Amino acid sequence: MSAQAQMRALLDQLMGTARDGDETRQRVKFTDDRVCKSHLLDCCPHDILAGTRMDLGDCSKIHDLALRADYEIASKDRDLFFELDAVDHLESFIADCDRRTELAKKRLAETQEEISAEVAAKAEKVHELNEEIGKLLAKAEQLGAEGNVDEAQKVLQEVERVRSRKREAEEEYRNSMPASSFQQQKLRVCEVCSAYLGLHDNDRRLADHFGGKLHLGFIQIREKLEQLKKTVSEKQEKRNQERLKRREDREREERMKRRTRSRSKERKRSRSRERRRHRSRSSSREKRRSRSRSRDRERKRRHRSRSRSKGRRRSPRDRSRDRSSKHKSSRDRSSRDRSRDRGRKEKSSSERRQESMNGKSESRRSEEREAGEI
Repeated sequence: MSAQAQMRALLDQLMGTARDGDETRQRVKFTDDRVCKSHLLDCCPHDILAGTRMDLGDCSKIHDLALRADYEIASKDRDLFFELDAVDHLESFIADCDRRTELAKKRLAETQEEISAEVAAKAEKVHELNEEIGKLLAKAEQLGAEGNVDEAQKVLQEVERVRSRKREAEEEYRNSMPASSFQQQKLRVCEVCSAYLGLHDNDRRLADHFGGKLHLGFIQIREKLEQLKKTVSEKQEKRNQERLKRREDREREERMKRRTRSRSKERKRSRSRERRRHRSRSSSREKRRSRSRSRDRERKRRHRSRSRSKGRRRSPRDRSRDRSSKHKSSRDRSSRDRSRDRGRKEKSSSERRQESMNGKSESRRSEEREAGEI
């Protein structure tokens, strides 16, 4: 790639598809199904393993750094959940790699001589120490390239300690097997990248393998897969919590609405009850009033009818009796008036006769007069 193409790719990665107003490039969006979602998340195996022994060639989907820049800008505002597609892609690739590893193990078990369990355990220990030495050497080279000389020296010291342990393990393995069998190359399949490793490989060979692009690429893919799984689980949990919260909010709103409805219904019922009570009371009052009025009218009517019937039912005999009683009462009144006049005349004559008497007789007379008057 020329310097100009590298600069163009760098600008695309930083500014996206619309950096220079090219409308033809904007026809394909990063949300299109033809775009590789693993490439947008920088974990496509076609890019990571390019130029290695397991180069997969070009991806069947679109790879564009400008689309990755557009995705990174859009992902800040909302979750697009492209991690699910990338997880499916990487899981299928890792499953295929693990399947090849198991087939290689079976092929080695068929071709190599059978050894006892004790010898196999010692050989496994030598392989593990070789793997540890290779990883430490690759780490020391990386630290030296970054300029951390002190850290690289510490790692090299650790390499020397592991080498001494490896020599002891090799000596035990050599003593447990005959010389003819020991000279035979014992191979082992790498669990990460399914490559073959020899039991008697030197440190340089091991460092090249564990620090090589193929092994580190598979480590990157596996780590990215675990990271994406964790991210997907966190996002799903967050989304479930948001859904649960929205559901609780909706249920709370529904409860509040039901409560308000029930309260309004209860108020309407109470108002209707009060209205019915008021109506019943007013109607009962009107009934009582109407009854009392009807009773009064009935009483008046009966009284009138009785008075009329009394006036109509008087006979001539009763009328004569009334007249005689009236005449008799008038005669009684006249007789009483006559007797009163006589008594007054008698009292006046007796007063004249006794004027000459003493005070005692006068007082008696006065008392008798008063008594007579009473």
